Amino acid sequence: MSPPESPSPSATRWPDYRAVWRWHFYAGVFCIPFVVVLAISGAIYLFKAEIEGWSERSYDTLEPSADAALPSAHVSAALAAFPGSTFEGYELPAGPGRAARVVVRTEAGSRRAYVDPKSLAILGSVSERDRFMKQIFRLHGELLMGNRGSNLVELAACWTIVMVLTGLVLWWPRQGRGLAGVVWPRLHGGRRLFWRDMHAVTGVWISLVTLALLFSGLPWAKFWGDSFKAARRWTGTAVARQEWSNDGERSEAAGAAGAARGGEHANHGGHGGGGRRGAVELTAADLAAIDVVAAAVTPLKLDAPVVLAPAPGGKGRWTAKSTTANRPRRVDLVVDGGSGEIVRRDDFATKHPIDKVVAVGIAFHEGRLFGWPNQLLLLLTAAGLVLVCGSAVWLWLRRRDPGRLGAPPPGIPPQRSVPLMATVLALGVVLPLFGLSLLAVLLLERFVLRRVAPVKTFLGLA
Repeated sequence: MSPPESPSPSATRWPDYRAVWRWHFYAGVFCIPFVVVLAISGAIYLFKAEIEGWSERSYDTLEPSADAALPSAHVSAALAAFPGSTFEGYELPAGPGRAARVVVRTEAGSRRAYVDPKSLAILGSVSERDRFMKQIFRLHGELLMGNRGSNLVELAACWTIVMVLTGLVLWWPRQGRGLAGVVWPRLHGGRRLFWRDMHAVTGVWISLVTLALLFSGLPWAKFWGDSFKAARRWTGTAVARQEWSNDGERSEAAGAAGAARGGEHANHGGHGGGGRRGAVELTAADLAAIDVVAAAVTPLKLDAPVVLAPAPGGKGRWTAKSTTANRPRRVDLVVDGGSGEIVRRDDFATKHPIDKVVAVGIAFHEGRLFGWPNQLLLLLTAAGLVLVCGSAVWLWLRRRDPGRLGAPPPGIPPQRSVPLMATVLALGVVLPLFGLSLLAVLLLERFVLRRVAPVKTFLGLA
């Protein structure tokens, strides 16, 4: 949102820096509030495992015991503690001295019970929907508003992509000046030059990672995700079971059983709402099968957390799914509940190439692809985004005239710039919600905003 240092507009060719700056400015006006919220919530979510480990530490520092009860006893204890509940999923203890996690479905929604593996005492329980990291996840992905919030986040992401790309055009070194103000900020040129450089230089350093975050998050978005799935159906690349969901409202009822069956949001911790989707009534045979399946899966040492649940369609089969955030390491098993035989195994190697790309992208997005360096890289990027937004607001407040929004003056008319129109068209195809929103804005400007003199003056449309 800050001006290029030495704009050099051209009347005949693109890029015209005033036009690019104007696009950058308006994209920033819309995006900055969303970017700040998403950067902060995303930075918190990077440490999901660490935060949940700390908050649940009292359940994972128990005295190790060699005579711990069988998983079926853990499940029975959880069901008995919540009369009328049904079973959703059982999470294998990740190590000795750790409580078993059993998710049951009650009338109020899914509930996670922490069971002492020896005494079978219920050490605590929490509504899946109310878990702290689930709230952060919903804030980051849908602003706590379901699919409508997901559309808003997607719209902000699309315009943030425009903001980053136009910012790179404005930053691109011209007129042979040195690296100061390009690669590092100038610290002794006054406050305005300092904040201008902090805005531009920081933005450039984090631009590639920011674009990777924005694009890797699109499969979760409602509108883009639906379009993506439709494109896969048209091209014959769709899979029978997609490992992620882009429907926040529907996934709320997926339950822990949904995690074991491949439902994306289930393993983010929480699925409120009534209904019994994903929950089952356990028979004595089912309880015995849990012990058989757990005994078969435990020696495989799948990456935790590992969730067991009855397979869709019954027939005595169960699913065991590693729901680790490092998705390339996830493994899905179908296990015979009677014999413990592994009927089917799906892992990264068996996925469609498109699903492999998405899995790697989401693991990177969540900071789990390559350990703590991934977390640190994204934490620095989130801090950089907040700095870029804060410096943009400071520069805007300093330069705008009272009573006006402070938009840059128009450059060459867009219709005279074929490269500009081609770029916008390409973005509209790749980001359909951006294309629709741009069309709506252009129509609003043409037929409404330009016809109201005070609004026209305030927005700088003259």
